Amino acid sequence: MSATTLGALESALRAKRDAGGKLLVPYITGGYGPDWTRAIEAAAAAGADAIEVGIPFSDPVMDGPTIQEASELALRDGTTPQSVLDGIRQLDVGVPLVVMTYYNIPFRFGFERFASSLVDAGVAAAILPDAPLEEIGPWAAAADAAGVETVLLAAPTAPADRLPGLCERSRGFVYGVGLLGVTGERAELAASAVQMAARLKAVTDKPVLVGVGVSTPEQAAEVCAVADGVIVGSAIVRRLLDGQGPEGVAELVGELRAAIDG
Repeated sequence: MSATTLGALESALRAKRDAGGKLLVPYITGGYGPDWTRAIEAAAAAGADAIEVGIPFSDPVMDGPTIQEASELALRDGTTPQSVLDGIRQLDVGVPLVVMTYYNIPFRFGFERFASSLVDAGVAAAILPDAPLEEIGPWAAAADAAGVETVLLAAPTAPADRLPGLCERSRGFVYGVGLLGVTGERAELAASAVQMAARLKAVTDKPVLVGVGVSTPEQAAEVCAVADGVIVGSAIVRRLLDGQGPEGVAELVGELRAAIDG
């Protein structure tokens, strides 16, 4: 996949954005609970434009307490990267699927093998939040060759001269990190979330989505006044941890959808 070749994720997101729509990407922890694949189906049916599926890892440096808890419980239940991919392979949800995991997993798999495993499972893209731009090259080359889009993250602390290269290397969309710190639900949206969206929109035509610290429909709508879309993780996973199941996920995704479409 070259810089000029659009993959399934970026094609879908660009088409929706260019038609005037806002983008919604919920996150679900792979392997957490018996209904995790049904939760993915429920999120898609409720209006998600793509879905991020976490592959649990023992040292999730970006994840806050909610997603950490779900990941730890999934690992305790015997979840492995392969079992998550096997579950994804059974799905046909009509929207692109993105895996989010940590660099050690594709490194241990072998980059080419991991990339081909994603393709085999029907995964369009991957996010490795602990792999900085300067070190993403070996994975990104294997991913490009296999047709997997590598989504890069832009932190609020990134200097202005770093953003163009980061956006150029990113595939699918550019993930604007809404605030410093780990993922989690916040009572108020950080001002840095809107600022991050504006900074990225100024330097790239790729879809710009903001995540981390976006929890409520009101916060999602606020971010989408500037960004092309939002990623919502902890608030979705909280529904699963609280026992609300796929129905609870669908309800929140529907509320987020209504808010950003409003």
